[in-house]
Amino acid sequence: MSGPLSLKEIEEAMRAAQLTPEEALAILSHRTEAGAQRLIKRAKKEMEIIEKYQERSAYFLEARRKGYQVIAGLDEVGRGPLAGPVTVACVVLDPDRPIYGLRDSKRLSAKRREELAEEIRENAFAFSVASFTEKQIDQLNILEATKQAMLLAVETLEVAPHFLLLDALELDTQIPQLAVIGGDDKCNEIAAASILAKVERDRYMQMMHERYPEYRFDKNKGYGTAEHLKALREHGPCPIHRRTFLGNLIKET
Repeated sequence: MSGPLSLKEIEEAMRAAQLTPEEALAILSHRTEAGAQRLIKRAKKEMEIIEKYQERSAYFLEARRKGYQVIAGLDEVGRGPLAGPVTVACVVLDPDRPIYGLRDSKRLSAKRREELAEEIRENAFAFSVASFTEKQIDQLNILEATKQAMLLAVETLEVAPHFLLLDALELDTQIPQLAVIGGDDKCNEIAAASILAKVERDRYMQMMHERYPEYRFDKNKGYGTAEHLKALREHGPCPIHRRTFLGNLIKET
């Protein structure tokens, strides 16, 4: 195309990934139109996201340097709630199909989590999700239920992982592993697992809200909010409440 690109053409090229953020900045650096600053700001933000992704690839790259090829991230959601399952995801990302914006699921909006979960399902090399119910949690205790759910997620993965990256937990398995403190915000694989597990569990708790609307599981996801505790005192526990978590908080019905 002859002549300088219009701002609209630059924006469309950025959206279609025909221009990298660096290329866009180089083109825009001497532009004075009102919309140029908006595109410059967007390009810089995209560069920051890419840089964060690269920073969070450090654990993956270190495992690759040690000779491991299939590297899976694991994380759980739902260890603390009074109701519902603990849900685990296991994700093997494809380094040739990077997913930008991965981070601790708790630091993302529900809308952004849904968007990223869809990207993970479409672009990951492999993924699996496993949940242990409130009854299994009551039988085993929450830590053991979490670990067993993680082992199940590993076992049901489409490929056998050579190395595991976990958020601060260690599993009883022969597969080499590394526990990363705060891993869901330091490692892309763990962050992806955190997002996928959070979205899956939230969807389940939304369904449980439709069955047991008085507890407002759509809002609290089973956590012990003031509204949830009030409903427990008024109605007692429902079938998906964890009896070992309730203690003397409520009356049994």
